[in-house]
Amino acid sequence: MIDQTTTASQPRKLYPYQEQAVANIFNKLAELPPNANLLFQLPTGGGKTIIFSEIARRYIQQHNRKVLILTHRIELGKQTSDVLNELGISNKIISSEVKQLPQQSHYQSFTALVETLNNRLQDNDKFLEDIGLVIVDEAHNNSFRKIFHYFENVTILGVTATPLSSNKKLPLYQTYHSLIVGESISDLIGQGFLCEGQTFSYDVNLSSLRVGNNGEFTVGSHEMLYTQAMMQGKLIEAYEELGKGKKTLIFNAGILTSRVVYETFKQKGYPVRHLDSTFSERERVETLEWFRNTKDGVLSSVSILTTGFDEPEVETIILNRATKSLTLYHQMIGRGSRVLPNKKTFNIVDLGNNSRRFNLWQYPIDWKHVFVAPHLYLEHRYKDEWNYELENDYDMPPEIKERFLNSSAQAFIVRERYMLALRKGLKTQTVLDDSLEDHFARIKDNAADFSEAIELFNLLSEEMKYRITQYGKCINSTKNHTDYQCQVYASKLRRRIMNFFAE
Repeated sequence: MIDQTTTASQPRKLYPYQEQAVANIFNKLAELPPNANLLFQLPTGGGKTIIFSEIARRYIQQHNRKVLILTHRIELGKQTSDVLNELGISNKIISSEVKQLPQQSHYQSFTALVETLNNRLQDNDKFLEDIGLVIVDEAHNNSFRKIFHYFENVTILGVTATPLSSNKKLPLYQTYHSLIVGESISDLIGQGFLCEGQTFSYDVNLSSLRVGNNGEFTVGSHEMLYTQAMMQGKLIEAYEELGKGKKTLIFNAGILTSRVVYETFKQKGYPVRHLDSTFSERERVETLEWFRNTKDGVLSSVSILTTGFDEPEVETIILNRATKSLTLYHQMIGRGSRVLPNKKTFNIVDLGNNSRRFNLWQYPIDWKHVFVAPHLYLEHRYKDEWNYELENDYDMPPEIKERFLNSSAQAFIVRERYMLALRKGLKTQTVLDDSLEDHFARIKDNAADFSEAIELFNLLSEEMKYRITQYGKCINSTKNHTDYQCQVYASKLRRRIMNFFAE
């Protein structure tokens, strides 16, 4: 595998898929009208910083104009600045100490925290000069939009692993004209650029969790559940089974939970530290340095390490929380996906039913459809109040099964069909349509005439009712509506049978 480092004599060499991404972006920008906004998607760990830094370098060469790179985390800004400097680009970090920039001709690019730059632009909308390209890292975060009006005559390139807006009222298609999709997680795994993630789910009763106005589970209800001795016991059990002796990163929803996790692991004698947003810069650096240098270290954190953190030796990710955010789900897991010569896989321990909600991390997602139809993928559409009978099909009595020996015994799992329809952007009614086709095919294949077909139809009545009831639970249907659906379903199926055997 290519070593993606830079020396004074040898410039950074992009991987083939990264080179292709750069070419695709420039080609698309050439097609779009001047000053267009373009969005680029690539999974966490795919090298977005390397790609957009190379785009900045080539843009400066071709257009002789300056590039501004926006981030929302200090770590991201420093990482980006380091890469730009490696590429020979004179870059200036606009930190809170930078109040004025009188000598801008010395710089080809700027990296800035969005809040800091917004403050400067409010005081002086000419704070930056001759910007031709604005690159927005973690573009799904809508905090960037408030300063876009200062750059109306420039091209804006957003980059993200998950092109799903953090604000359902401000979909990304309102800001960006087009989306370019990079390599998928499964493709990068197959090519050896990302580790294979092995998910281990532990069933957790989340009925006590509450959803806030932002559509996410509240921190308070998380703290009530995840600080309980039962949940701490489950966490330790999972760690000892799958993470013991490995560098482990634990994500929690609240500071109290993380501190309890720290005390629990400490009492067990495991090397552990806790980190949250209240830490000073010095404390944070010391903690991360300890984690980096402790081979079997356990770091319990509170979302703070979802972006801007890179520790390739992490071998176990523990989701000690639930989330309704597809973006956060991918960000947390992505922290363990870095490849090393002696690391090809990593473990994902799910203690929040997250893989039930979003499917496995490497499951393919049609990001172009997410971009144009985000309402189908927003957090509130993913449910936790599943009755676990939804995981199984109707248990048909043996004597009825014997009447359908000419048909496939493949199960028809309503919840799986429902989630698949959501991800494909289909109307969920297709679940019932497919179910009806399944029932019709089984009757047709096992009935010699109309009389026997009606007999089989009656034998399937309990399974029909079961499936429609499960579908009703998926869509939060009322009992009256479910009863109506049962009547419509039976009527349609009976009509199909009559038409077929009348021919």
